[in-house]
Amino acid sequence: MQKGIDCVSLSPSPLSRSLAMNPLLIPEAYIIGAQPLCSQLVGLSQGQKKLCQLYQDHMQYIGEGAKTGIRECQYQFRHRRWNCSTVDNSSVFGRVMQIGQSLAHAAGVVNAVSRACREGELSSCGCSRAARPKDLPRDWLWGGCGDNLNYGYRFSKEFVDAREREKSYAKGSFESARLMMNLHNNEAGRRTVSDLAHVSCKCHGVSGSCSLKTCWLQLADFRKVGETLKEKYDSAASMKLNLRGKLVQRDSKFNPPTSHDLVYIESSPDYCLSNQSTGSLGTVGRLCNKTSEGMDGCELMCCGRGYDQYKAQIVERCHCKFHWCCYVKCKRCTKTVDQFVCK
Repeated sequence: MQKGIDCVSLSPSPLSRSLAMNPLLIPEAYIIGAQPLCSQLVGLSQGQKKLCQLYQDHMQYIGEGAKTGIRECQYQFRHRRWNCSTVDNSSVFGRVMQIGQSLAHAAGVVNAVSRACREGELSSCGCSRAARPKDLPRDWLWGGCGDNLNYGYRFSKEFVDAREREKSYAKGSFESARLMMNLHNNEAGRRTVSDLAHVSCKCHGVSGSCSLKTCWLQLADFRKVGETLKEKYDSAASMKLNLRGKLVQRDSKFNPPTSHDLVYIESSPDYCLSNQSTGSLGTVGRLCNKTSEGMDGCELMCCGRGYDQYKAQIVERCHCKFHWCCYVKCKRCTKTVDQFVCK
């Protein structure tokens, strides 16, 4: 994982490339006599292939979880030089620096599988059986159909971590450090989803009197997960291997990272120019904000190369009126704006 001014970088996974090819979302893959789903997914490790064969109904949700994570990654990094895009357009992950393996794979899979359990989409799990919170009022009922976080967490750990756990590198090597980093960040992604889960309740009673409440465990909106992981990225800890071959923090004056924090072992490139070896697209042609002094500002986004200005027409909703009852009707207006693009 690399970290610099722009993004957390994790080693690419062949699984991430295969998830982008979409057989996970092809209903025909589940029909008897069709080509087996698992044989269509290029890049699965041996352990992941076995899990795929045992849990074929889970694979669609692994794909959906990864896609959710990618979209969230793109949103969180939309104002950074690296915006979760890659040179390799055949894959939404490509070969480079994803906060995605912790955000998309681990966190996204927990999120998608946990909810699929609740919705009755998977044969091996159902609603959450989480213990009743100790601080829940005694007269509130516990046991509504909640997101099955426990199952989603365990399955994500088994499936996503399988690739790393099957590898074997010499103790003290850079590859072994990257493996430990990836496993640590996968766990941080899962724990972020777990930490943000909360109790949700519904009122019952005559005329909405709320004389009775039924409560259950519910996952947080994934936007909140993305925001939290982005904050963890900004405070990620720089690590190195010690003489015992363990990851330790480079600067001992800071508190050591916990299993909830992100870590990295090398700095990121600046992402200013396209680089086939790292997969960076560079920032040429990126929109920038002329008035901002942040990373989305033209000075930083364009890496000092300057920018071009041009007129663009955008269409937006306007003159909206509320009509009884109960909808809003708007017109569509076109206006001309100035846009700035990096040279």
